[in-house]
Amino acid sequence: MSTDGPLAGIKVVECAQGVAAGYAGRLLATMGAEVAMIEPPEGCALRREPPYLDGDGLQSALFSYLGADKRSVVLDLATPEGRRDLAALLTDADIFLFDTPVDARPALGLDEAALRRGHPHLVVASVLPFGAFGPKAGWQGEEINLIHASGEGYLLPNGLSVDLFPDRPPLKIAGRFAEMQGGVTALFATLAALWSGEGQTVDVSVQDANVAIGAFAIQRLGDGSVEHRHERNFRYGGVIECRDGFVELLTLEERQWQGLVELMDSPEWACGPGMDDPAARSARGPDINARIRAWAREHPVAELVARAQRLGVPMAPYNTPADVLSDPHEEARRLFGEVDIAGVGPVPIQTAPFRFGADPLAVRRAPPALGADQAILERSRPREARKVNA
Repeated sequence: MSTDGPLAGIKVVECAQGVAAGYAGRLLATMGAEVAMIEPPEGCALRREPPYLDGDGLQSALFSYLGADKRSVVLDLATPEGRRDLAALLTDADIFLFDTPVDARPALGLDEAALRRGHPHLVVASVLPFGAFGPKAGWQGEEINLIHASGEGYLLPNGLSVDLFPDRPPLKIAGRFAEMQGGVTALFATLAALWSGEGQTVDVSVQDANVAIGAFAIQRLGDGSVEHRHERNFRYGGVIECRDGFVELLTLEERQWQGLVELMDSPEWACGPGMDDPAARSARGPDINARIRAWAREHPVAELVARAQRLGVPMAPYNTPADVLSDPHEEARRLFGEVDIAGVGPVPIQTAPFRFGADPLAVRRAPPALGADQAILERSRPREARKVNA
């Protein structure tokens, strides 16, 4: 298996208007699959999502990221011709990835029975906010709905943030966290179905994918404890303010605590009676945190993080976007690749959050112009249909 493009030769038809299915398709494309986006004549809705890379609002940053390495084929699924062309594409495909609302599927021939009957070989992956089955199958949902429906909004902010701003309402994680988590889950489920070697239907609920992130809170609920952002704190650690920024600190293991003590140059208070007992330390959590925070404010972020890593202390900086692009770790892993986007120029784009060998997966192509790959459609049409459309 190639570690550069392990899915080379796999054909994917993507019919997505949302981020979750679009992100699953993007990861499949980066892994080497040929992903053909089916777009309506006006283009995928993601093309119009802000923020924009240009001043004219013509190049969505989100679409530029999700559309990289894909192909664009325009079909009008509201017409019989469009539906016939989609059926021809699916005949030659391995995976169909889509997020068409459940109630719109029968008229387009995209309900499960029709797809299974017409394309029994196909892995059909449905990605919807609340899944395609059950009482909420018809519900719509945006990022803010999904992050709160999964429980994460109830638990955020916590740690230092809630200490500093206890009266603030719950927050949504920045960006498209919930939808991208749904995309990752869709990717894994689709690959598992593909691995089986036979046609299968995959039903992904973005809400369910995000509920799984809060497994610890669910476990606590089973124990009779309802977590809330005001109580969801480790006894010491969390977000710590330094001289020139912030770090995240979390010591779950005894060796990590001992490393933290050494990092702080073994102060007397950390080496006193009872401090070698995790339970005793937990009982003194607020006092310990106050001392850690007072100590950290005297030191710069880079110095603390570098020393913490050498001592095995789990500590990481809170980086700005510019910091991320210039960070030595990201540079060493070549996490970003430069893509030349029409009308914008070279833009750094994250390749994939994983790799299969020594080299990272590459972003090979910029996001396509609308309808740039109609030739794929021509190749999929029966020979007689090609003559008619010639």
